[in-house]
Amino acid sequence: MRRADQIELVDMSPEALRRRMAHGNVYTSDKVDAALSNYFRPGNLTALRELALLWTADRVDEYLRKYRGEHNIRSTWQARERIVVGLTGGPEGRTLIRRATRLAEKGAGGEVLAVYIARSDGLTAASPKELAVQRTLVEDLGGTFHHVIGDDVPTALLEFARGVNATQIVLGSSRRRTWQYILGPGVGQTVARDSGPDLDVHIVTHGEVAKGRGLPVARGARLGRSRILAAWTIGVAGPAGLALLLTHVDADLGLANDMLLFLALTVAAALLGGFLPALASAAAGSLLLNWFFTPPVHRLTIADPKNIVALVVFLGVAMSVASVVDLAARRTHQAARLRAESEVLSYLAGSVLRGETSLDALLERVRETFSMESVALLEREDEVEPWTPVASVGPHPATRPEEADADMPVGDRLALALSGRVLPAEDRRVLGAFAAQAAVVLDRQRLVGEAEEARKLAEGNKIRTSLLAAVSHDLRTPLASIKASVSSLRSDDVEWSEQDRAELLEGIEAGADRLDHLVGNLLDMSRLRTGTVTPLMRVVDLDEVVPMALGGVPDGSAELDIPETLPMVEVDKGLLERAVANIVENAVKYSPGGVPVAVAASALGDRVELRVVDRGPGVPDEAKDGIFEPFQRFGDAPRGAGVGLGLAVARGFVEAMGGTLGAEDTPGGGLTMVLTLPAARCGPPAPTADLSAHAVT
Repeated sequence: MRRADQIELVDMSPEALRRRMAHGNVYTSDKVDAALSNYFRPGNLTALRELALLWTADRVDEYLRKYRGEHNIRSTWQARERIVVGLTGGPEGRTLIRRATRLAEKGAGGEVLAVYIARSDGLTAASPKELAVQRTLVEDLGGTFHHVIGDDVPTALLEFARGVNATQIVLGSSRRRTWQYILGPGVGQTVARDSGPDLDVHIVTHGEVAKGRGLPVARGARLGRSRILAAWTIGVAGPAGLALLLTHVDADLGLANDMLLFLALTVAAALLGGFLPALASAAAGSLLLNWFFTPPVHRLTIADPKNIVALVVFLGVAMSVASVVDLAARRTHQAARLRAESEVLSYLAGSVLRGETSLDALLERVRETFSMESVALLEREDEVEPWTPVASVGPHPATRPEEADADMPVGDRLALALSGRVLPAEDRRVLGAFAAQAAVVLDRQRLVGEAEEARKLAEGNKIRTSLLAAVSHDLRTPLASIKASVSSLRSDDVEWSEQDRAELLEGIEAGADRLDHLVGNLLDMSRLRTGTVTPLMRVVDLDEVVPMALGGVPDGSAELDIPETLPMVEVDKGLLERAVANIVENAVKYSPGGVPVAVAASALGDRVELRVVDRGPGVPDEAKDGIFEPFQRFGDAPRGAGVGLGLAVARGFVEAMGGTLGAEDTPGGGLTMVLTLPAARCGPPAPTADLSAHAVT
């Protein structure tokens, strides 16, 4: 649909569509009732209709923006109401957002776009916490929040409004005091003057009118107190000291050289402290040059007009040089800062791509980046609930945002609290990125935990379902056989011969053995699942264990080949016997009649390998791992062939002893089970005590 060159929307009401269906225009008569009562309900059709209308309207709007861009159309086409709200970061922003939302609701399809204009040098008087609250508010009311960079606020705001084809702009009454209008008109007056006839500008009153606004951070504040003090010392005391020195030197350097010396002090003041100390140095230098070195001396009058020009040029050059030096210093500081910010943001983007989920590592990076003592991520259920720490690094972390030296909210429920020092406004942009990343990492950790819990629950449900199926059939089969034999023996209506009694008793014994085997496997699997299998490792010979494991299979169904020169193995004798028994019984079960199963052992370095080879149907490569899962029976195994736990229990026992169990294809057809065990390092064989009881305790 998105790749289509042209889209046509054919719309009708849900009632009309249902009538067409009822008349047989959509489905055949035998499907009409089912369709009307299931999917094609009025609610579903209304929702789909709304989606289609909204999607098509967005495509039309996208085409309109593309057309305006291709034809360089800057005027507003009032196809739909788009209201831009200009935010300053002050508390009045909430009032403006609600007012704009009410204006948008008066017209169909109205849209609210809140925009905050930030200066390119990163200096701002806006409160990041208040901006975060306003972002949440406008998004909750169905609008969007935009962050735009621009040094000229009115121009940037108008360019944004025309770029989104806005029809109205909502601004708040100025918070400037009366005397501040001497500096020029406010943003509201400038926007209203330059908006033109295609944009309506609403000036909304609020409770913060004429209360003043915080001053931006001083450019020199980032230079440090000692550096600012040195700049003012050079700018004020330097010219006085230079004038005193030159008046006590006999050599007459000339007015031009004197001016160059004073200009050097001005440049030094600009390098250290910026424009204001340099301006003070230029003013002081011009006065001292006039008083001491321009005839008539010791008077603020100048007799020679050439000296007037020289002093004016000196003052202009001094101020120009100071301005250029200050601008270069600020741009150098800004470039270094942007480089540091880009490195931090690159780290955050890389951590997202790498899927890093360590919240403590991220908080430690925050602490190192901003040189803080401690960092804590706080969370609360709602606005009335207390804050609780989710994770923290460093000593004495804050337990509430109010206790921190700097905090960055992430919505209404999360906040990043830093203790150690107060952060300048320009640092809070990067802090906001860290806070957003911390929220993402926290959500990811919780989703991973929930997914793991869901996986465990699904696995448990699968095992319970399989166990229920096993109990309902495989366990009840021997019980039914035992009960039938016992009921027959207890019957008084039939005279059983000795041979019949022997056969019935033999059936009871066989059923009990089979039931004992099934229950034993179930108990062993439960022990493996709960991690309670603790092997009792001893050094033994395989020829002491493997023959005992073949006792459960018919005579002649297995051929044993264990060399006497085989190294001893360090295993749990009881667990190994149970594992080999399950493997051999499984091989005999699938091996064709008359073809015995081969059980052979060999040494491979520091390992001993036991192979159980059958000539059965074999298992495809993609199913080899699945046969070791609990309650899995491959192929067309009969329902009475067990519950599918034998190989799972065998692998669990082997891995508990430090070995491995896998499956390979038998050359010529069939399946080979390969059991690998660690060979004993040294020492005599252990006493041949019967440890079979250990395997089931």
